[in-house]
Amino acid sequence: MTTTTRAPRTDVAPPGGNDPAPAPPRRRLAPRRNSRRPVWDEEPGLAASAAKALALLVICFLAIYPMFSVLATSLSSQEEIVAKDGLVLWPDRPTLAAYQQILSGGVVTDALVRSIGITVVGTLCSVFFTVLMAYGLSRPRVVGGRFWLLSVLFTMFFSAGIIPNFLVVSELGLLGSYAAVVLPVLISAFNLVVVRSFFMGLPAELFEAARIDGAGDLRILATMVLPLSKGVIAVVSLFYGVAYWNAFFNAMLYLDMEQWPLSMILRQYVLLGQPVAENAAMASEMSAPTQAIQMAVVIVSLVPIVVAYPFLQRYFTKGVITGAVKG
Repeated sequence: MTTTTRAPRTDVAPPGGNDPAPAPPRRRLAPRRNSRRPVWDEEPGLAASAAKALALLVICFLAIYPMFSVLATSLSSQEEIVAKDGLVLWPDRPTLAAYQQILSGGVVTDALVRSIGITVVGTLCSVFFTVLMAYGLSRPRVVGGRFWLLSVLFTMFFSAGIIPNFLVVSELGLLGSYAAVVLPVLISAFNLVVVRSFFMGLPAELFEAARIDGAGDLRILATMVLPLSKGVIAVVSLFYGVAYWNAFFNAMLYLDMEQWPLSMILRQYVLLGQPVAENAAMASEMSAPTQAIQMAVVIVSLVPIVVAYPFLQRYFTKGVITGAVKG
């Protein structure tokens, strides 16, 4: 016969009538944490921070050095450029003769005005129609919405080509007009997808509440969607603006020489090394542009985009990342 020993009870009152002693609290064990964290979640060490700083400095140098050299060359005389073998990092005697020559002739200034007009009008038209189409494709239960979306995505991978596009523009009677530079590239499929994805990420309760109040699609778009979409619209506007400002191929195909924008003047001066005049006879009499004039034209073409970029740069993360991830 086995005997069992019992543990003494702790809740029995000791002699003397005192209350039983409370049992000690049980300690909760903290959950085990995985000591192996992913690489991107670890604190960077001194070597990693130094490598990042060095890589950033190298990237900044590679981006700033060419622009600084172009600016220094445009402020130098042709004799100094020849003496330094075409590589000027700091002009000994800075001069604005190249800028005075290109801005006093009228060719560059007229092309600059035309480029500004094409960029402003083209950007406004492209953003307007992109927002309208993106809003329509972002709404559910749109008749034929999937078909039109797939049609837009099809253009991202396949294009008709130069000859079919030229024939279409010619048949529409757009040759020699600035509409030929804007209409063929009016809506970008990439920008449309970005804006549509952003619209699809907006809360559905806003649209339901507006429809309960009797608002239509245009009123919802104008009073509710657009105020919430300033970031993505600013980014898409910058994309369209840069594209119109730098576009030269359509202008070369569809416009006459006296209608050329600044991008064509830049191509003529820098790449071909040929002057631009109102007619061929005047062009044959003019001498080839010097390297200082070529670099001055480059700087003039860069200034508007460089000035506009900082005002829209803060919308990049909010506009592009949100529009590309959601939806």
